[in-house]
Amino acid sequence: MKQSELISIAEDWFQSKNWKSFPFQQKTWKAFLNGKHGLLNAPTGSGKTYALWVPIVLQYLKENPDYKTKHKKGLKAIWITPLRALSVEIQQAAQRFADDLGTGLTVGIRTGDTSQSERAKQKRQMPDLLITTPESLMLLLASKGYDKTFKTLTAIVVDEWHELLGSKRGVQMELALSRLKTVSKELRIWGISATIGNLEEAQDVLLGMDSEFRKNAVLIKSNQKSKVEVRSIIPKKMETFPWRGHLGLHLLEEIVPIIKASKTTLIFTNTRGQCEIWFQKILEKHPEFAGEIAMHHGSIGKETRLWVEQAIRNESLTAVVATSSLDLGVDFAPVETIIQIGGPKGIAKFLQRAGRSNHRPGEPSVIYFLPTHALELLEASALKRAASEEVVEDRIPYLLSFDVLIQYLVTLAVGNGFFPKEIFPEIKSTFCFQGITEEQWQWCLNFITLGSQSLQAYDEYKKVEVTPEGLFKVESRQIAMMHRLSIGTIVSDSMMLVKYVSGGFIGTIEEWFISKMKPGDTFVFAGRTLELVRIRQMMAQVRKSSKKTAKVVSFMGGRLPLSSQMSKILREELQSEADHKRNTPELKALSHIFDRQERESIVPGENEFLIETFKTREGYHALFYPFEGRFVHEAMSSLLAYRISLLSPITFSLAYNDYGFELLSDQYLDIQTVIDNNLFSSEYIFDDLQKSLNATELARRKFRDIAVISGMVFQGYPNKVIKTKHLQSNSQLLFDVFRDYEPDNLLYLQAYRETFEHQLEEGRLRLALERINSQKIIWKQCEKPTPFSFPIITDRLREKLSSEKLADRIKKMTLQLEK
Repeated sequence: MKQSELISIAEDWFQSKNWKSFPFQQKTWKAFLNGKHGLLNAPTGSGKTYALWVPIVLQYLKENPDYKTKHKKGLKAIWITPLRALSVEIQQAAQRFADDLGTGLTVGIRTGDTSQSERAKQKRQMPDLLITTPESLMLLLASKGYDKTFKTLTAIVVDEWHELLGSKRGVQMELALSRLKTVSKELRIWGISATIGNLEEAQDVLLGMDSEFRKNAVLIKSNQKSKVEVRSIIPKKMETFPWRGHLGLHLLEEIVPIIKASKTTLIFTNTRGQCEIWFQKILEKHPEFAGEIAMHHGSIGKETRLWVEQAIRNESLTAVVATSSLDLGVDFAPVETIIQIGGPKGIAKFLQRAGRSNHRPGEPSVIYFLPTHALELLEASALKRAASEEVVEDRIPYLLSFDVLIQYLVTLAVGNGFFPKEIFPEIKSTFCFQGITEEQWQWCLNFITLGSQSLQAYDEYKKVEVTPEGLFKVESRQIAMMHRLSIGTIVSDSMMLVKYVSGGFIGTIEEWFISKMKPGDTFVFAGRTLELVRIRQMMAQVRKSSKKTAKVVSFMGGRLPLSSQMSKILREELQSEADHKRNTPELKALSHIFDRQERESIVPGENEFLIETFKTREGYHALFYPFEGRFVHEAMSSLLAYRISLLSPITFSLAYNDYGFELLSDQYLDIQTVIDNNLFSSEYIFDDLQKSLNATELARRKFRDIAVISGMVFQGYPNKVIKTKHLQSNSQLLFDVFRDYEPDNLLYLQAYRETFEHQLEEGRLRLALERINSQKIIWKQCEKPTPFSFPIITDRLREKLSSEKLADRIKKMTLQLEK
């Protein structure tokens, strides 16, 4: 069958559905049928599934003209999705096309939610298309005879590649692809990505350093411009001294008419704790929404999550309060309205959320922005500009993640076993390990067979045996089982199951939260007020409670930093304010704050770096405003405090937010000496950071994840999970052994490298310091706190006071300042 005939089959099918294929879909079909690899860049809800599933089916028809009478068995394509929630959507879309064409092709799902009986059935006979996650794909590579399973594979599609890139799951994917390229000779590799800043690099990471694959690759961009309309909810009464204390709840009544005017509304929050509180408060103030509003986040049980997703589809819910658990690709056609509560801290995340609304091509997606404090309106103004100028973040890929490599080598050894001389070229062909040396490779092989230099006396680290023929193989059934249970690169804090005493699963909760509670205490979780009855075997048993006062579950990971592109565009917005070009409704609404800021200090322009000092009863405050996000400010404040202390003995307490940081001391600090001594220099930054930040402590925490991923520390069997504190102490012990006896251990060194590159964003810190050195430094000696300094000062108080006391204290401070 000619290509034109095949494509007309697809076009006819589209017409039968009253659809019209887009140019990017047609381009992708042709490229795939011509044997190309590639990356498809298209917005959410634009028909990406059909762009790649259609040509996979057409290729099958071309190779099997008698497909109607004779079905060729075997796995033909794998579709990788980062979220289990997406798999049902993809399965339904793929199966519909395959069935309507009478191909007899089957579509199956294999994720952590797949039942044991379904897996056994798949083992006997694989479906034609398998939808799976990176972790489940690795489990297949850990099974005997995986090469026979994958031999018939012709295509692998990695969906939402921008989400995997820049994470260890992405590295896991790179390694799996390097193996599948060898096992399946006819393999075509395709990625699907929403817009990111470094699309070309994203394609290189996906295809690896293999020149054959790169030469035969295309980057297809959809020319569908997603129009985004940002509507800010501007408070009628605006505080002059903003603080991040009330989660935006003072604007709750503003969103009620929006919810009532739409069929379905998704309300996005940044944290699970915020999600719980908003859900509670909406129901408390508007009981008429009972039964029409639900909540969705990653810690809620699977059944409840699936029910919520289905209820959105069939429009039986008016609103859903959600976290990023509904960010990706789950295609809800009926969602009309999106509300974002608080700054999302990144442009890509914001645009992705906006894309959840209105999947009618050509029409704009509307997203409402609700600021949790006044200065977040500045972020809203910046996001509007980012949307119109199509500014998006880069995703930075990981390099030399030895913990993931070690896990992968043991995976292969659990499966068929491997010969190092065959596997090494494959690993070297990946983007992540292009720079691996022969010596580092040998170290990894020694690590899995002997347990590294300082652990050779302990048998549990000798996982892999070498046969006389040189095959690296796991012979112990126990080691194989423990390894299969540990496959994956997402290391979360230990989770506890939450169940009713009478039975019935509610969800999972982080162990550190429950460990602070005693029986009889109440807390809010999954939208219910619960009383803790007892803790048994990593399970919190609870009963419903009618008490009003309750702690709301707070989860780790609540404070996201501003992305670098977001920081840049925020500084540009400040420039337009400094020039008094208040050309957006948001900047106009903030005019009284900016006027007060100018009266007390200045609004810094793009070429200015502002430092403010003033004295209060607490001591001498020095505030610095790089506008670079909280991670960079955390590192920069420690660096600066350390460098100042070298000039004269002084101690500081530090506070920081996304806009700036504070050094508070009981001694006067002469800022001129800071400027004269060039303390913002980017020289010796690595050494100074190590001394100033207690880098060893940060690396020690990072090492826990590395120890778990590399299999040095076992997280436990299902329902018998090892407590976080035991995991931490086991990994700390190993960390100390390596520090004292084996300082060149690759995993120990990796902990430091990742701390600086990913946690402290050392590269970004260096660029920020270089920028500050090129700016005009303006030191303002103020009489009292300014509107810019107020949120930073109050953030420090938050660590010491309960939320009620904090609100009272801030009220008093505000009254004094407004006199």
